[in-house]
Amino acid sequence: MRATTRTATAVAGAAVLLGCVSGPAASQGGDDGKRVLVFSKTAGFRHDSIPEGIAAVRQLGESNGFSVDATEDAAAFTSGNLRRYDAVVFLSTTGDVLDAAQQTAFEGYMRHGGGYVGIHAAADTEYDWAFYGGLAGAYFQSHPAIQPATVTVEDRAHPATSGLARTWNRTDEWYNYRSNPRERVHVLASLDESSYTGGTMNGDHPIAWCQNYQGGRAFYTGGGHTKESYADPLFRAHLAGGIRYAIGDTQADCRPENGYRPLFDGTAASLDGWRQAGPGSFTLAEDGTLTSSGGMGMLWYAASGFTSYSLKLDWRMASVEGDDNSGVFVGFPPSDDPWSAVNNGYEIQIDATDVPEKTTGSVYGFQSADLKKRDRALNPPGEWNTYEIRVEGERLRVWLNGVKINDFTNTDPARSLRDGHLGIQNHGADDQVSFRNVRIKELPAKTSQGD
Repeated sequence: MRATTRTATAVAGAAVLLGCVSGPAASQGGDDGKRVLVFSKTAGFRHDSIPEGIAAVRQLGESNGFSVDATEDAAAFTSGNLRRYDAVVFLSTTGDVLDAAQQTAFEGYMRHGGGYVGIHAAADTEYDWAFYGGLAGAYFQSHPAIQPATVTVEDRAHPATSGLARTWNRTDEWYNYRSNPRERVHVLASLDESSYTGGTMNGDHPIAWCQNYQGGRAFYTGGGHTKESYADPLFRAHLAGGIRYAIGDTQADCRPENGYRPLFDGTAASLDGWRQAGPGSFTLAEDGTLTSSGGMGMLWYAASGFTSYSLKLDWRMASVEGDDNSGVFVGFPPSDDPWSAVNNGYEIQIDATDVPEKTTGSVYGFQSADLKKRDRALNPPGEWNTYEIRVEGERLRVWLNGVKINDFTNTDPARSLRDGHLGIQNHGADDQVSFRNVRIKELPAKTSQGD
């Protein structure tokens, strides 16, 4: 039994309205499926790849269970019509495309939980509308010639980037932006400015990001200038993941993330500070993923302990039933006996099939997660999830895909969280759990109990 199930309802025979229509687009899909509106009105430069982009989103809808309408008529932006849609895709829009009433309707739509997907020139749109500028994340400034570049994938758990390697080499028109959005958004991928000519963002060049924005979900990718982009399987998967996030079919931590350093970055060299305790092992794959086998043992970070910190890591269960036992241990003394961590630290559980105080998000054996919040935040087996485990003094809090699901305070002096090590568990022969991108930010010691 899984703790949560998300079923994408396929909608067969959905009609797609291509190009400019005479009135507001009305969804032609089934009543029980997710719906997406593609908006491609231009008041400035017009990209000749827009038809290919619309066709690609339609095909992604057919394979991912959402219906698609397309329009260039801004009259579609009324409160009543927008309520039909789970996300609106701004596909290479340019210039001022909505009037004041339409802007107000769209703001209300987002504030009531709507979804936004911005593709390429969506950042070259509505420069005088502050709400939209914050939603898109950054405004276009300039671009060099179309050329190959290396994209550094920073978040490999988000569905828009989870299928990519750590670096992604592709050809496109690479935008420079008027400001760096990193402090305001969660950066998914950035450009290596040394890999091409014409980058102007001083070596920190976000190119795809997501955020929770005033009640809604937002995803932006700077790719998609060329017609060829929409035939590229990797770019299509990138776009599909962004849309799935925006319509709420999958969960991700889209809070801004700054100040973390890697403890395991997917390379063999980054395992130098780690040691295996007890039986079993972890296997490092070419894609930078660690997967558990055998046990019960634990891979623990022996290079140092930590006192006050935010630990983030991505994890994925293999079993379709969610019955893959593993966990993340914190606050234990250095030892090559995995039972020392069990008896002296705390485990944040991953297995989704046990009783509440021993299942996903629990402080194992001590405190259940908030199950309603946990179930809404949890992606099913086979998809990546992200934990943040924050330890400050004796307080331990857990976020799952950006949602706080547990808040526990230790009262046992023998299990003090104030100074300890961390590790990931390999539980047994039938348990396969994968981990990626273990990173930490050390925090100043404080006694405040606020968030």
